[in-house]
Amino acid sequence: MSRLEGKTALVTGGARGIGSAICHAYAAQGAKVAIADRLFEDAQETAARLGDAGIAVAMDVTDLAAIAAGVAAVEKKWGGIDILVNNAGIFNMAAIEEVTVEDYRRQYDVNVGGTIFAIQAVVPGMRKRGGGAIINFSSQAGRRGEPNITLYCSTKAAVISITQSLALELAKDRIRVNAIAPGVIDTPMWTQVDALFARYENKPVGQKKREVGEAVPLGHMGAPEDVAEPAVFLASEEARYITAQTLNVDGGNWMS
Repeated sequence: MSRLEGKTALVTGGARGIGSAICHAYAAQGAKVAIADRLFEDAQETAARLGDAGIAVAMDVTDLAAIAAGVAAVEKKWGGIDILVNNAGIFNMAAIEEVTVEDYRRQYDVNVGGTIFAIQAVVPGMRKRGGGAIINFSSQAGRRGEPNITLYCSTKAAVISITQSLALELAKDRIRVNAIAPGVIDTPMWTQVDALFARYENKPVGQKKREVGEAVPLGHMGAPEDVAEPAVFLASEEARYITAQTLNVDGGNWMS
């Protein structure tokens, strides 16, 4: 049975990694999927693999005009948006004495502002359609502090708070707002993350990635598909009575 038949989804950061896995999982469940990404050529490649179920949308989530144009394009193509996945995000590390205003603004603009303003853009259309589902992306880093990751951790904690506040605000419109907090997931971003940890923890490249995988109670890093299936659930009618929640998908790293 197709759990998302007749639905249209917009997935930010959908060209690669977790975002791409979600796009494929949604299409497999009957949804039309707009792959929104700054990496437009990569988004086009992902869309091509989805056939008629996918389109690529050029979108920088720090640019409100680009968000509005992307949402308008999807609404024109398919009539509206039923599901928004705020997956676009960036990561950086810095000791407190190395934190810069530029990095602060960039991480907050993407991870926090991108989430808020993408939601702002889709809500009017969702109201007209009688409801919708919004899935934000936090992280296990939003559940706890970590040394040298003040900015990223705080942005992901903010996403949890945004999810709770907007779920309450939009409940009357039958728009459900939930979040997913992944643990360590084996995506291309981990090349950058591992290199940063190698610098700050004085470890050989590759060691941190191996260590975090071994530390997971289930014994290994997750795959993008491990996150995509919960994203299908939260978007589906099976989750119709779930809102304001942040679901940990982390192999047991965090208990709540």
